[in-house]
Amino acid sequence: MVALRRAAAGLLVVLAVAFLAAPGVAPAGTPVLVAARDLAPGVALGPADVAVRSLPPDLVPAGALGEPAVVAGRQVVGGVRAGEALTDVRLLGPVAAVAAAGVPDAAGVPVRLADAGVAALLTPGTRVDLVAAGVTPGASPTDAEADVAPAVLAPGAVVLAVLPPAQRTAGAAPVVVVALPAALAARVATVSLREEVTVTLR
Repeated sequence: MVALRRAAAGLLVVLAVAFLAAPGVAPAGTPVLVAARDLAPGVALGPADVAVRSLPPDLVPAGALGEPAVVAGRQVVGGVRAGEALTDVRLLGPVAAVAAAGVPDAAGVPVRLADAGVAALLTPGTRVDLVAAGVTPGASPTDAEADVAPAVLAPGAVVLAVLPPAQRTAGAAPVVVVALPAALAARVATVSLREEVTVTLR
């Protein structure tokens, strides 16, 4: 009887050691989209720009994207390094606008700037004031228009993206996308249809 108990105890010890020595079962990975190469600000994503990687669940960032079809043709906000996980705030859209402006009703507004030189100074995250120049786009200012003082349309707009020249019509003015609260976004969109718009840096 004693010998049987000793044998049973020995077997339990062997099983315990074997259990501790066995490799742990790794949790299933989560597919996450990452940049397949360094991406310049404003790039429209194509199949060659993204790759799917499997990450442990605890390393998946909030808002991570997993399907290439979801990002096809969408533009990145800011530069992206190769291997960086793509999240909703890294793509031009409502989520990025809300994150940049800090208000829940924020929207992204494309604005065609009157001065290409000013656009060259802007980068994603730059805070600017949008100013109506009081001049009809494409027209020379008349005496009446010259008397119209520039007006600040929207203070504190945040630049989301400056569209690359390759995405503009030849000779067209540069386009900048800014994040604004909904009311200001509507105002800027309306005024920019009839007046030239520029920005002042903060």
